[in-house]
Parts: sequence; structure tokens; C-alpha cells
Amino acid sequence: MSGRVLIIDDDARLAEMVRAYLSRAGFEVDVRGRALAGVEAVLSSRPNGGYDAVVLDIMLPDIDGLEACRRLRAGSDVAILMLSARGEDADRIIGLEVGADDYLPKPFNPRELEARLKAILRRRAAPAGEGGVVLRFGRLEIDAGSRAVRIEGRDVAVTSYQFDLLLALARHAGKVLSRERLMDLVKGEELEAFDRSIDVHISRLRAVIETDPAHPRRIITVRGAGYLFARNQDQS
Repeated sequence: MSGRVLIIDDDARLAEMVRAYLSRAGFEVDVRGRALAGVEAVLSSRPNGGYDAVVLDIMLPDIDGLEACRRLRAGSDVAILMLSARGEDADRIIGLEVGADDYLPKPFNPRELEARLKAILRRRAAPAGEGGVVLRFGRLEIDAGSRAVRIEGRDVAVTSYQFDLLLALARHAGKVLSRERLMDLVKGEELEAFDRSIDVHISRLRAVIETDPAHPRRIITVRGAGYLFARNQDQS
């Protein structure tokens, strides 16, 4: 698997190491040392196909990576993998909440970075044989072929991970799925799991698809067991 990747990191030595490693793995890699330059590079490249993924550090000298992530997500659906020397759960959660697809704390093994990038890009590719499959639940439509989510016919924005999470829940509508089972369905491979990220992504999905996210009726929490996707909104 290959793709076009932009690294946004002011640590020139680290950025060059990652660039060289990913280049050997078959990626086309560019580097920017400032967040604003990186955001501009992504948004201005879209007419020519754009970048497939961004590796984005949180600690940057102009605007921080969280704000850069917000700006990228406002104008692009590019995959975003955030990096930070701060490995606390709160930082991971904030990164996911502002639209990152995944989060990797420093220091990291370049092989894990490569694996996570490939996992993100695989999730963004439409599954074989699913063209035209659209799951409908009331005002919600999940288009597996185009990887689109619609509410009353209007496209709404979700990350690639959130799309796969929603699709997994919808395909098992009426069944309770544990966090572990959901991660298995979505990732499809063994990687270090940050299981509370599931809760963050569920919260983001509820904000998009629920009429009242504070009182969800489509994605229901089953205490001590996991989550249930209700076929009918009166199932709660």
C-alpha cells in the first residue's frame, strides 16, 4: 500500500527520520515545519488529488496541532494521525474530539506509525463488493460504497474510523457489541488499543446522527456490556 503523506512537525531530525522510513515503505512524503504551512499545503493540494494522510504533531511553534486539526477537518477529509510527547488520556481524547483518526504518543516505533497509517488508509478504501449498498434507519443513511453518512439526504462529516465504527454497529443492529468486539471489527488487526477512544468516537457519532445526543436513541449504551445500535428509535 502506498499513498501521499504530509508530516507537520518542527522537529526536523524526527521528521526526516519518519520521511525516510515511510519513503522506503512506498509512501510519497512531504514535510512542513509549521502548522499553518502544513494546513495550506493540504487545502491547496485538493484540486490535484491532495494528500491521503497527515502526520500532525501537537506541539508546534505557530498554532498547536489541535487547532491545525480543526482547520484541516473544516476543509478536508484527509486522514489525520496525531503525534504528541504528551501521552495522557486527556490529550488523546481531545485529539480525537477535534477530528483526528488516530493518535500515537512519542516516542514511537516507526513500524507502528507505518502500521497505523496503513490501517487508516485501508479503512478509507471502499470494501470490495459493497458498491451501492446503503443501510437505512429512518432519517439515517449509511452508504457503504461511497463511505458517506447522510441525515435526511444531507451528507454529514465523520472520520474514516467513525464511519467504520458506525457501519459495524449498523451491520449488527439489535445486538450488544463490547468495546473489544468493536475494535476487532473496525481495526481488523492487532495494534495497541486505546479502548476509551471508542467512547469518544461514539460521542462524536451521536453528535452527528442523534436528534438529542444527550439522550441517544440510536446508539445506546448498555451498562457494563457495550453499545447497541437500535433498528428503531423506540428500541431504547
